[in-house]
Amino acid sequence: MNKSAIIIEEAGLLSTLQDMGRYGYQRFGMPVSGAMDQLSMQLANILVGNHPGAACIEATLTGPSIRFTAAAYIAVCGADMQPQINAKPAGNNRLISVKAGDLLSFGSLRSGCRAYIAFSGGVAVKPVMGSQSTYLAAGIGGHKGRALKQGDELELGEAPKRPVQKKIPKPLLVEYNPDKPIRILPGPEIHRFGFDSIRNLLTNSYMVSTQSNRMGYRLQGEPLITTDEKADIISSGIPMGTLQVPANGQPILLMADRQTTGGYPRIALLASVDLTHAAQLKPGDQLNFSEIKLEKAQLLIRERQRLLAAFASF
Repeated sequence: MNKSAIIIEEAGLLSTLQDMGRYGYQRFGMPVSGAMDQLSMQLANILVGNHPGAACIEATLTGPSIRFTAAAYIAVCGADMQPQINAKPAGNNRLISVKAGDLLSFGSLRSGCRAYIAFSGGVAVKPVMGSQSTYLAAGIGGHKGRALKQGDELELGEAPKRPVQKKIPKPLLVEYNPDKPIRILPGPEIHRFGFDSIRNLLTNSYMVSTQSNRMGYRLQGEPLITTDEKADIISSGIPMGTLQVPANGQPILLMADRQTTGGYPRIALLASVDLTHAAQLKPGDQLNFSEIKLEKAQLLIRERQRLLAAFASF
């Protein structure tokens, strides 16, 4: 091999290439996709000297085993899957140097759900509609439009320079604690729900069901019922983090691979700053919601973006 590459020796449960997403095509029915936990993906890229939005491997619940054909720098952020180089602990949230022949592998899941593996120089796959993200339902983007599998070989881009050792600022390290409430804002159809439903949403726990994936999480808990007993609306846009409610009253939290429009009432929207927390939930986790004011939610996400930009620039 003339260029640096990685070879997938074991794929893990679900490992795909993801970047910041495929924007500008929702009017044609094409979902955004992209990383579920964009913060962790950006942190991993910054550590290895890439543009924050470069494509990474997103690993779900279990990590892949990856063999390197040449020296490279990597970083793993997000869920703690106990990354190892040649069976020795390598650690999360730090720059890691690998040599030709080295093997990156993972242990058991300690916290979170999704880990992001960044490579210096990025992954050299052809963009589709301006993005390298994999959209599994349509079989486009990423590597052959599918999840990675054993034997796949991916070429790495040329790293512009040796990365500088950086320590991620503590405020950017999100603790993946399922007991921590996720903050929400009123949705466009919240007026369709009575006091009891809104109280149920804010005072009860909901469980992420096994019928959950990158498109969205089906939640199980106290039902949320509209006062007019109608469970549909004229199809409308749905950003990531929309909490919509079908006829059975069990809410659905829409995530990265969500459809472009939806026809269920939207009772709430997640605060953008808590999307990284939501992205790290897994089936069986309990989640609670708390209300946040719009001004506070805007302040928090602006402060995070300021910290992220500062971290990328030094």
